[in-house]
Amino acid sequence: MPAPAVALSPTPAYDASAFGDGRRLSLVSPPQATSWAMKNKQQFAAFFANALHLYQEAEAEAILLLLENPIDWDDLRPHLEQARIVVAADKPENLVGAEEIGLGTILLDMGEVAVLEKLTQALLNGVARDVLNPGADVVAVYSGFDSEHVDSLSLIRLDEHLGRLTSRDLRQLSTVVPLETLKTVVDLAIEIGREGREGKQIGTMFVVGDTRKVLQHAHPAGFDPVKGYPKSERDLFDPKVREAIKEVAMLDGAFIVSAEGMVEKAAQLLDAAAVDVVLSGGLGARHWAGAAISKNTAAIAVVVSQSNGTVRIFQDGEVVLRIEPFRRAMKWKEFEYEPPQADEE
Repeated sequence: MPAPAVALSPTPAYDASAFGDGRRLSLVSPPQATSWAMKNKQQFAAFFANALHLYQEAEAEAILLLLENPIDWDDLRPHLEQARIVVAADKPENLVGAEEIGLGTILLDMGEVAVLEKLTQALLNGVARDVLNPGADVVAVYSGFDSEHVDSLSLIRLDEHLGRLTSRDLRQLSTVVPLETLKTVVDLAIEIGREGREGKQIGTMFVVGDTRKVLQHAHPAGFDPVKGYPKSERDLFDPKVREAIKEVAMLDGAFIVSAEGMVEKAAQLLDAAAVDVVLSGGLGARHWAGAAISKNTAAIAVVVSQSNGTVRIFQDGEVVLRIEPFRRAMKWKEFEYEPPQADEE
C-alpha cells in the first residue's frame, strides 16, 4: 500500500513563483476574482513543489503524476532537469504531447475504480515496461479525495508495495482463466523464483488455459513426472501438489495447466512460432517460448527467470506483469477505497 497520503488543504493558494523551488512555499491570499482554473493551477504547482522537495530528500527515482484531467505540459518543462517525471492517465487525450517533451507515459484502461487501484496499476505497468525499476522509491502525486484537484502526495517504496498485489492486478488479464487459478499459479511461480531449489536459482514456466490448443504446440522434453497420476494428485489447489511441483520445477520444459488448475503435462517443449513477438534485451529462450505460446493461443504464460527469480506474465505475446522475488511472501489484498467524485455543480 502507498504511504499515507499527505493531503494539503485546497483552500489556500500558493505563490506560483515557488513552483519547483524545493526550498520554500509562500502562502498568499488569492483575490476574489481569481478563477477556478487559476486556483487549480496554483494548487497543482504547490503539490508539485512539495513532490520535488520529497523527491530530492528521499533520493527517489521518479515522480509519478496520476492524472484525472489534462494539464499544461509547460508547467513541467522547466523541471525535467531536476527530476525524472512519469505521467499516467486513463484517457489517451490526457497524455497527448507528454512524450514529446521527454516525459515517461503510462496509459491505463481501468474506468471508474478506486484511485489507489489506478495508482498500483500505474506502478505495475511502469515496472513491466521498464519505465520504473522494481526496487525504486517513487513520489506519487494524485487526486486522492477530489478528482478535480491534485490533492495527495505519497512516497512509495516499490520493493514493499509490489509485495502486496491486489486481485485487480490479475483481473486486468482479459482471459477465460479463472482468477483463483491465476493467483495459485502466480503464487507458486513467485515461491519458486524466491526460494529456488537446494540453494540454487531455477527457472521454469507455467502455461495456463486454452489447454487443447497449447498441447498442439507441445511435445515431451523427456520424462513427464505427472504422467499417469489421477487428477487429485495433479490439482494445484492442493498444497501437497504445489510442493511436489517445486521439486520437479528444475526439469527442462513447461508445465501445462488447465483453467481449472490441473497440471495436465510437465516437462513440455513448446514450438509455437515467435512471429510478431518483440522482447526487451537479456530475455532468453524460456521467455521467448512463453511470449510465443501466449501469442499463438489464448493461454497465459507465467515464466520464472533462472538468473534472478523474476516472474513475468505473458499475454498475447507481451509482458503484462512483472513481479520481483522479494524475501517476504506476497499477499493478495483488496482495496477498500472509494474513487474521488467530481464536485456537483
